[in-house]
Amino acid sequence: MTERLAIRRATPDDVAATWRWRRLPEVGEWITSAPTDYATYRARFVDPARLALTLVVELDGEPIGDLMVKVEDGWAQAEVADQGRAVQAEIGWTLDPAFGGQGYATEAVRGTIGMAFEQLGLRRVHAGCFAANVASWRLMERLGMRREELSRKTGLHRSGEWLDGMDYALLAEDWQG
Repeated sequence: MTERLAIRRATPDDVAATWRWRRLPEVGEWITSAPTDYATYRARFVDPARLALTLVVELDGEPIGDLMVKVEDGWAQAEVADQGRAVQAEIGWTLDPAFGGQGYATEAVRGTIGMAFEQLGLRRVHAGCFAANVASWRLMERLGMRREELSRKTGLHRSGEWLDGMDYALLAEDWQG
């Protein structure tokens, strides 16, 4: 929960609501997988492995966005590998453009980062985007995430063009919830 939003685990019943914004060209421009038909989207969304990573953002009980939280192992040398297990998370987000410009994405991602550090006890959160996705990297910077990488032509966009990528992260010790 945040001041204005509820954040909860996704269920198969969320397919139609999330399809509403994920099918839009302006959303599909930046997300990893942008299926063009409902049946394909539904099959991917309800996959148990995917559902386990997905959260839904609600405003007054209505879904307006979704989040991905993927708990991961940190890199560790062999002798301390056990200490590096499940200590960080990759996060991602989409928001229905109809709700853009009102701070909802920032609030939802802030709440997710807080959950990762405060409830899950993780040490690090990271996210990546195409450098051309200005709204995404600006959101990360607003939340205090540090740019760790700007890579040249590292990601192949569905347009067929290789685009620059950016990776950001935040450590629990730097979090100011």
